[in-house]
Amino acid sequence: MVTIRLHNSKTRMKEDFVPLDPGNVRMYVCGPTVYDRAHLGNARPVVVFDVLYRLLRHEYGADHVTYVRNFTDVDDKINARAAETGRDIRAITDETIGWYHADMDALGALRPTHEPRATEYITQMIAMIEALIKKGHAYEVAGHVLFDVRSYPAYGRLSGRSVDDMIAGARVEVAPFKRDPMDFVLWKPSDASVPGWDSPWGRGRPGWHIECSAMAHELLGAAFDIHGGGLDLQFPHHENEIAQSCCAHPGEGFARYWLHNEMVQVEGKKMSKSLGNFFTVRDLLEQGWPGEVVRFVMLQTHYRKPMDWTEEKARGAKRKLFEYHSVLLSLLSRFKPDPSRVAEEIVAALANDLNTHEVLVLLNKLLLLADDKENSERAVAAAALGDALAFLGLFNPELAKEHVPLVDPTKLKVLADRLFALRAGAMVSKDFSAVDAMKASLVEAGVEVRMSKTAVELVPGAEFDEAKLAELLPQLDVEDFL
Repeated sequence: MVTIRLHNSKTRMKEDFVPLDPGNVRMYVCGPTVYDRAHLGNARPVVVFDVLYRLLRHEYGADHVTYVRNFTDVDDKINARAAETGRDIRAITDETIGWYHADMDALGALRPTHEPRATEYITQMIAMIEALIKKGHAYEVAGHVLFDVRSYPAYGRLSGRSVDDMIAGARVEVAPFKRDPMDFVLWKPSDASVPGWDSPWGRGRPGWHIECSAMAHELLGAAFDIHGGGLDLQFPHHENEIAQSCCAHPGEGFARYWLHNEMVQVEGKKMSKSLGNFFTVRDLLEQGWPGEVVRFVMLQTHYRKPMDWTEEKARGAKRKLFEYHSVLLSLLSRFKPDPSRVAEEIVAALANDLNTHEVLVLLNKLLLLADDKENSERAVAAAALGDALAFLGLFNPELAKEHVPLVDPTKLKVLADRLFALRAGAMVSKDFSAVDAMKASLVEAGVEVRMSKTAVELVPGAEFDEAKLAELLPQLDVEDFL
């Protein structure tokens, strides 16, 4: 078994991963608030922790990993959407969860073991709040219940800030009934216009942070292995989860390893509706980008670094996936992948804090071996490539079949012969301008140019444009081939 090493946000160190119980490895990842389509930033933690989920399943067995990702279906944004549209809240959340599943499925993400909805765990939230009050970590005032941040001395260790520094440098919700500006809401009152549940403190609804603590405790226990999410959740959400969970269940420790993925940019800028660079996953799918392409772009950047979505990266990812699948299917037309056969080198790269960039380097090495006509083990390399693609959630034969261009081989031969002749002449004259111009035109038409000492091979790629190729043919002088 490979040693998995993960960067623990809590200790700020890369550590060996040692599960509490190898027979039941447990992971919790914060999910979406379900009132609208998932955007590109929402998708990154899904892909990141899906890769980790696959790695854990490979090492410990699919039946020995429990993955929980929640749906927040009680929230003021949902209430506002309901008021704006006149629709029932449950109808909005059901529809949005359906959208989310469809979009994340398209990205190749496996469904978690459990996907709890917050509204299904209100009883557990109330019980945890009651325990916090009884232990002196929370107080009721003005129909609210608030967590007493000063009652938990370790508050701030995850984000690396003291409470006083947080107050000085952050905008916090100040209410006259708070004992301390950093105290946060566990329960708040609901009027007749918003959802509410009966509680010892009157009709109301939970605060955001208590949801994940209650659901994680119910489904994973008071102590579990991994808690993940986007870096934007580290403070205050994850900080508050730790405080309330550790105070409700002292001595248990809550999550042992904390992982946070960095944020997403678009064309080098922060994604924003005001800048016109805001994309939902559905937007990209409807623009014609296959889900595997979106996933591939995300895997190119290490999860702890900001990821920049660009059109150039997407086009490059599409071309590369086309190459992978075209070579694979040309050698093994009836190939059936088996992720369990994934090469040890690929597992080792992922085990090093999810080094997906290194994994893609290894995929390219397999591609070169499979594409090498002098290699007697081409089929073996192709099979290893296919198994690796399946392991990474990238295997989709349609990526090759959909884009394999129907090209008259005679046309390609004429063009290849012409380019070979031009190069032979240029070797004598030392003027390669005509060679370079023709190569540029072929690349513009989506054709890969492979030149060797003895031949020129033209290979249509994923962005092949037959019309542009046809434009090149009338330019040729028949006498050149006599």
